[in-house]
Amino acid sequence: MTGTNDIRTERLVMRRYQLEDALILYKKFGCDPEMYKYSGWNPYASYDMACSTVQRFVEDYKLPDFYGWAIEHDGRLIGTIGAYDYNSERNCIEIGLSIEKDSWGNGYATEALTGVIGYLTEHEGIKVITAWCAADNTGSKRAMEKAGMKQVAVEKDALEVDGNRYDKLVYEYDSNR
Repeated sequence: MTGTNDIRTERLVMRRYQLEDALILYKKFGCDPEMYKYSGWNPYASYDMACSTVQRFVEDYKLPDFYGWAIEHDGRLIGTIGAYDYNSERNCIEIGLSIEKDSWGNGYATEALTGVIGYLTEHEGIKVITAWCAADNTGSKRAMEKAGMKQVAVEKDALEVDGNRYDKLVYEYDSNR
C-alpha cells in the first residue's frame, strides 16, 4: 500500500488536502445542513473543527493505508473522498464521498468514485470496496451504481440523523467479478 497519491480523471483531480482547504470545507460543507442530512457526520461544523480535521488528514499522509482526497474541478475544491477501515482478512475497504451542493447533478460523484475505485483496486491491490447511503439519498445511490457498485444489503432503520430514521443501503464493488 502506498496511501494517498494524486488521481486525475477526465474532469477532476483528487489531491491531498492542504491546510488552506479548511475554510472552503467549513463554508461549503460545514455550514450547509444539506451536506450532512443523511449522515449526521459533520467534521467541518466549525472553522476550528475544519482546521483540526484537515490537519489530521495532512498528518495521516505518512501512513501507507491512509486514503483521503480533496476533489477539484477546474482548480476549485468541490468535494471530498476517502477510504477507511481497511480489513486485511477480506482485503476490503470502505469509501465515502461528498460533493458540494452547487456541483450536484454533473456526474462528479460518479467520476470521483470510479477514479478512486480504480486506484484502490488496480494500484493498491484492494479487492473489495464498500460504501453505504441512506435509502432516501437518490444522488448517492445513482452515483454508486454508475460507478459499478452493486447493492448487497438493506439494513432497516439503521440510520438515525436528527430524529429521522432511514434504511441503510450497503453497496460493494468486487474486483473479482
